[in-house]
Amino acid sequence: MLHTTEIVNIIWFLLALFFTIAFCLCKFSLKLPHSLEHVFQDLIRYGKTKEHIKRPSWQLVFDISKRCFYHFYAVSVMWNGLLLLFSLRSVVMNEALPDWLIDALWCLTGRTRAAWNELHLSILLLQVLLWVHSFRRLLECLFVSVFSNGVIHVVQYAFGLGYYVLLGLTVLSINASLPQSVPGSVPLFNQLTWYHVIGTLLFIWASLLQNRSLSLLAKMRTDSSGKVETLAHKMPSGGWFELVSCPHYLAELLIYVAMSVCCGCSSLTWWLVVLYVLCNQALAAQLCHDYYKSKFETYPHQRKAFIPFVL
Repeated sequence: MLHTTEIVNIIWFLLALFFTIAFCLCKFSLKLPHSLEHVFQDLIRYGKTKEHIKRPSWQLVFDISKRCFYHFYAVSVMWNGLLLLFSLRSVVMNEALPDWLIDALWCLTGRTRAAWNELHLSILLLQVLLWVHSFRRLLECLFVSVFSNGVIHVVQYAFGLGYYVLLGLTVLSINASLPQSVPGSVPLFNQLTWYHVIGTLLFIWASLLQNRSLSLLAKMRTDSSGKVETLAHKMPSGGWFELVSCPHYLAELLIYVAMSVCCGCSSLTWWLVVLYVLCNQALAAQLCHDYYKSKFETYPHQRKAFIPFVL
């Protein structure tokens, strides 16, 4: 019988595997049987990368405006903010986590309530960083990004809503794999170590890179006063766009790597999350890269899709 401790790891591994297969199919121009190919392309593409593919009329029924992206981060801010509040109450007021939350964590890890009697500083730090990241992305979606009339699939929308719910539970589940000590034997802030500092600094730098990249994309559609002039897609330039087509996707990966550093790089579960983010963002970046190359004849040939000089 499969030990339930592995369930959370299996989920992230399977997600990473799916996007790895999807990336390989796109990268090497491999085709599925005709009817499956239409569905596959519809599920992996969104926004501008969906504009030039031929889709049966019935598939259009499942389109949702890409402007709904902010819904994902709104859900994350509320959900992960709630989990952070529970954690702070557990640490500061010595209150146990709610029974329904312990039950959900048991389903993911197979561990009993005792695994969450003491929350590690690494877990609290990850929760704070995840909430800050979600809140920043929510603000960027609402006040920085200028969305075109692109669409996403309803399946992608549902997945995006559930993603940050699972991610918040995953952060808490990591606590069960960290060394347990007698509650109160090590004061919380005495657990602070070098990798917390390094991870937080990398998180801040990657967040600034992402914000700068998204701001450059938005400025291509606005005038000097910030008024929207066009929704057309232009060839990006400036900043890290000189190296890769999608530096904001690279920054997303680095943000998750930074969180792994905050765990001392010792959590298999979080490295599987990083692997998923790598595969997911690589696929999205490759599709954008191919779109730019097909649309702009003068697109820089030395520019990579996602990782400078590599991919």
